[in-house]
Amino acid sequence: MPRTLSPLSVPYRVFQRGSGIAVALAFVLFGGSSGLTAIGPAGPLALLAVAGVAALALVGYEVAYVRRFSYELAGDTLDIDSGVFSRRSREIPLRRIQNVDISRNLLQRLLGIALVSFETAGGGETEAQLRFVSFEEAKRLQSELGRLKRRESESPAAGRDATEESIDGEAGGGRAGGGVTLPERTELFSLGRRELAVLGALSVDLRVPGILFVVVSTIGSTVVSGYLSTVPRATLVLVGGAVLVAVALVSWLVGAAAAIVEYYDFRLVRAGDELQYERGLLQRYDGSIPFEKIQTLTIAENPLKRYFGYATLYIETAGYAPGSSGGGRGSEAAVPIAEREHVLELVEALEPVGDVEFDRPPKRARERYLVRYLLVVGAFTAALYGAVSLLSLSVPWWPPLFLVPFAVAYAHATWLHRGHWLGEHHAVTRNGVLRRETKIVPYYRIQTVIDSRSVFQRRRDLATVTIDTAGSLSLGGRDAAAVDVDGARADELREELEARLDRAVDAYRAGRAGVGIGGDPDDSPGRDADAEAPSPDQDAGDEGPASEPDSD
Repeated sequence: MPRTLSPLSVPYRVFQRGSGIAVALAFVLFGGSSGLTAIGPAGPLALLAVAGVAALALVGYEVAYVRRFSYELAGDTLDIDSGVFSRRSREIPLRRIQNVDISRNLLQRLLGIALVSFETAGGGETEAQLRFVSFEEAKRLQSELGRLKRRESESPAAGRDATEESIDGEAGGGRAGGGVTLPERTELFSLGRRELAVLGALSVDLRVPGILFVVVSTIGSTVVSGYLSTVPRATLVLVGGAVLVAVALVSWLVGAAAAIVEYYDFRLVRAGDELQYERGLLQRYDGSIPFEKIQTLTIAENPLKRYFGYATLYIETAGYAPGSSGGGRGSEAAVPIAEREHVLELVEALEPVGDVEFDRPPKRARERYLVRYLLVVGAFTAALYGAVSLLSLSVPWWPPLFLVPFAVAYAHATWLHRGHWLGEHHAVTRNGVLRRETKIVPYYRIQTVIDSRSVFQRRRDLATVTIDTAGSLSLGGRDAAAVDVDGARADELREELEARLDRAVDAYRAGRAGVGIGGDPDDSPGRDADAEAPSPDQDAGDEGPASEPDSD
């Protein structure tokens, strides 16, 4: 039986659309408009009359929209009919629906309504939305669609029968009926106040310095240059130091506030064959991450987190970033911050990797990094020298040379934190210093293996082997990659990955895969290899559009 949106969505939608009209009306009435005063006292009355008619039309439209919007779980599809003047009917196959995400802001929580977003595999945008249903109905849809997808994957006929039973038992007004059994929920992680405080303390928004630099360079460059030419050098050093401290403090405050607002009361639970999460202070998110869609696990650490023994775990899914509103990071923080040992335990629960011993790049790769960073210091020094000469500034040009020791140390750190490892069931890579990312990729998730060598790499017989998956981050060239490995080792690595990919796919088709995400090492996850895994006949070495993660 088709269902409609919540009646409480009418006042909320009117508030959403009418707030802009109200602001414009107030500006015209109280902004001293000369046109209204010229007309006389009838001017404001006429404006109010027009605004009243517009408000009535808006209310009427929203009432009609809500009444004419319907959705239904019918057979193996989600059917949505919408539109007031132009009708639109959509049928979304249940097998394509990847996630059902629920979001609620403060006002929506007060009204007891929620926005439900249906995400499909292979798309970076929302496939369909229900604006808005009751929160109970949103949770029912989330659990019901998950149950029907599980039935559909096991037996299409059983899935259709389950849908019919669900429809027959839905007379309860938004509550799961008709014998719907919710999967057992096991809490894997919850973010306590201590961890939330640590997350805020270790979060820095690096966008703030860039924004301030753009503002100063575009608006106040003339004022700043004139001021620098008149200030004594000692005062200039003090002012510069104070500015740097202020920028760092603002960056930290902005990052801390954003992290606390985003991950307040974060919880991660395991429900059946999916992960479910809740998070958010001002905007509350409630979503799911199906195990069958997980492509890569990423452990992320910045220097502060490494020093204090913390880490973040990200889960990358196939073609969609759960919890993002199109154009998000491309993965969901399964654990925003926790002690590193706890993160590793959770990784083992999801993907038993075992002990990892990384193979670092050859030492000649470290020379490449040193040359690169010294060139950056030299370019910065030359730019400052040119600015001082052209603008006749009283600023010395040589201070950037003090960065040379840091360039040497950073080159060594880049080499030290880079490596790769091939296990029995997984490929693991590690890259980055300021943001070190350890990526864990099951062999059966590999789409292609790409061997790329830039001009600078070929001079030193180095190569980058990129492990491409169907994950959303792959679109931006952020795959797992063994960077700057020896040329001969790159050839071996590519052939070995191709062979292990073929064996992993064969194991799935034989129904005896060794390890699956969220599964037991001795248990097959029961996944449709023909639909999810690359074909063993596919050449895993075909060149693809992925970009090289690290190039000169």
